Amino acid sequence: MASTRAMIERRRFSRVGTRIPVTVFGEHSQDQCPEASAEATAISRSGALVRVPFAPTLGSRVQIRHEMSEEIREFRVVRVGAMESDGLCELGLEMLHPARNFWGVVFPGEG
Repeated sequence: MASTRAMIERRRFSRVGTRIPVTVFGEHSQDQCPEASAEATAISRSGALVRVPFAPTLGSRVQIRHEMSEEIREFRVVRVGAMESDGLCELGLEMLHPARNFWGVVFPGEG
């Protein structure tokens, strides 16, 4: 497992803790095409942490619709947490085609 220091050095952008309502659309599979209302709990210019009621495969792609702007972006699943007792799974997501203002917030160092 990578050390905390190594993970911080790899991170390209700082994270901001927040609560942004989103809808997550999972990849089509034989038995399901998950779609779920969710909340981004931490964001960066190039990704997010999102809690959803399904656990996609690591490396799969999902789409996120920002519920305030209704903009949609495609993300790659880079981390899949364990399913928690509340039925939600925390996903680490990387935006495939970063849009500087997808989240609609000012990040540290941009001001």
